[in-house]
Amino acid sequence: MKKTLTLLLLITILTSGKLFAQENRFSGWGALFHTQKFSDKWGMSFDAQFRSATHYDYLQNILLRPSVNYYFDKNKMAALGYAYIATNGRAAGGIETFRPESRIWEQLIINTKIGKTSTLQHRFRLEQRFLGNTTNRTDHYFSQRLRYFARAVVPLKKTETFNKGAFVGLQNEVFANVQNNNKVNKHFFDQNRAYVALGYRLHKKADVEFGYLNQYIKQTETYVINHVLQAAIYTRF
Repeated sequence: MKKTLTLLLLITILTSGKLFAQENRFSGWGALFHTQKFSDKWGMSFDAQFRSATHYDYLQNILLRPSVNYYFDKNKMAALGYAYIATNGRAAGGIETFRPESRIWEQLIINTKIGKTSTLQHRFRLEQRFLGNTTNRTDHYFSQRLRYFARAVVPLKKTETFNKGAFVGLQNEVFANVQNNNKVNKHFFDQNRAYVALGYRLHKKADVEFGYLNQYIKQTETYVINHVLQAAIYTRF
């Protein structure tokens, strides 16, 4: 348990501690993650995210992502989903821009126990990305991206079952462009997101948390570090 949590914490610290960033940004994200089971085998998920531009100037991204889930057992689940992402921007001279993106995605989630009450989730996701034209510019394209995500939830108080109380959330996600990276940033590596949060489990079906996310984004010739404050709600019915 200690080795796994130490590894996740080191990834978070090392990723957030990169020096000589070409550009530093500061933004805020709000998110809702919901999972609904209909039977032992079938269910659905939905998440909505709202992300500000740097320095919280305006709402830059709206992300809506539903899926249909199939449960192999209580610890393994596969999903097929769709995502819509609306991206607002401001070009030189204050001109407002807009770009839509649609995604089809497939994923596998494996949940494991760390000790009696801590959990570690592994998520493998493949995305087919269809980016639309930017305002006043024809530059649509298709690409595929692979994502690996690991998240640990560690209760702050020892208990036999964790149904209520404070916890620490640690997670990291790596993104890789596996098709048409020349259309994205010309690199196989796309970005990394390291995150640490303090949360509270209201009951076994709902969590709230607030944390810091360090987003390292590889661009064509440079890179960006985005410092994100994130508030999130998780519900499971």
